Amino acid sequence: MTAEVQPVNPDDLKALKERMQLIAEADPTQYHNEFSLKRYLKAFRTVDAAFQALLKTNKWRETYGVKDLEGSSAVQNNQLKARVLMHRDITGRPVIYIPAKNHNSSERDIDELTKFIVYCLEKACQKCFEEVTDNLCIVFDLAEFSTSCMDYQLVKNLIWLLSKHYPERLGACLILNSPTIFSTIWPVIRTWLDENTSSKVFFVSSEEELCKYLIPDILPNDM
Repeated sequence: MTAEVQPVNPDDLKALKERMQLIAEADPTQYHNEFSLKRYLKAFRTVDAAFQALLKTNKWRETYGVKDLEGSSAVQNNQLKARVLMHRDITGRPVIYIPAKNHNSSERDIDELTKFIVYCLEKACQKCFEEVTDNLCIVFDLAEFSTSCMDYQLVKNLIWLLSKHYPERLGACLILNSPTIFSTIWPVIRTWLDENTSSKVFFVSSEEELCKYLIPDILPNDM
């Protein structure tokens, strides 16, 4: 299932492209391609808002050290927490798989783990064939889930990252093997999501349903 693609106003895109071109000519590291500009326009609606958001993202990427995450302790120490899969979903989207059972909210370093999430988002985005699809599929597997696995701060951080620095990158978020206890947790998380994002969250309760999104065999069994 894919969300309906909203068109971008060509005049807005042209205006944003001209503004960013001036910035990139002075500093090539500030460059964003047309696909990225379209995503920011869809998310932030106006040229001014999109332009400001792009500049904030560029500054954040530099100060956060996004390019230096490869090989960092944040990546080395959290490899069982999430994985960008080799295979894609049925629409060609890269897949980030997150097994909740491997997370304990009382035994984690939130800053380190957030950096690992950024690393995974980066790797998944790099796998996008943007001419075909420029968004991602995130799979939360709640098998063996318990309340100690629930990390509200980490979820808030992920939502913030997706909204501010990876806008319109989320194509689908699949919740697998949801236990009864999660029905008391989801309403809290739901209040943090805008209507557009919440419409991309799908609870999958059977292998038959899962096949609408991806081939079950691509999900790892070694995590």
